[in-house]
Amino acid sequence: MARSKTSETTAKEPGRLKQMYQVFTMTRREDPTSIGWFALAFGVPVIAGVLLALLLPNQSIFGVVLWIVAGVMLGVLLFLIVLGRLAERAAYSQIAGQPGAVGAVLKNSLRRTWRSSEMPVAVHGKSQSAIYRAVGTPGVVLITEGHASNLTRLLEEEKRKVHRIVPNVAINTVAVGDEKAQLTLHKLPRAMNKFKKTLNRNEVLAVSNRLDSLTQNPAAAIPKGMDPMRARAGRPR
Repeated sequence: MARSKTSETTAKEPGRLKQMYQVFTMTRREDPTSIGWFALAFGVPVIAGVLLALLLPNQSIFGVVLWIVAGVMLGVLLFLIVLGRLAERAAYSQIAGQPGAVGAVLKNSLRRTWRSSEMPVAVHGKSQSAIYRAVGTPGVVLITEGHASNLTRLLEEEKRKVHRIVPNVAINTVAVGDEKAQLTLHKLPRAMNKFKKTLNRNEVLAVSNRLDSLTQNPAAAIPKGMDPMRARAGRPR
């Protein structure tokens, strides 16, 4: 019975090419300009390969074929890289503005040097605006999600709490949202990695463990486990 269930589950899972097509379709639907980037990523290397094959002197048939194949392979590689970047951005645009979106980014898109939780450390009850905490080589980063005006007091309290527990560690802040001074969701990982490094890996672990042991998670009603890369594309309008 176990084997039959496993085989049924495997049979239902889409193949790699079908998955890529689904990702491509979702990305194209969310960001129509992505078609141009895909065409450039694939077309430029292919055209360059063909031109080199035809214009370089003293080319044998094997050399011509080799240049064309190299151009196609490079085009496929660049296409996949661009697809991955734009698909991630499109997936995050689907959940942007929803409670728990920042937690999804912290869970899925940060480098291994970061230690964070997908659950917030503080929540504004009425609006569900939240504050998340991450610890990395730049120190402690507090990320706000939602309307900034609702989080001013909570953010200052969280800063004081962190400073009291780890007084010699730098505290940085990032605001995520759709207001003028806030970052869009997909820019969050890059913004966090731009802060100046002040801790090594061992210090990151020590600071994270100390903060986790001396602070409590509010366990608010924020969706947990949201995975933007599994978000389904909406129906065509």
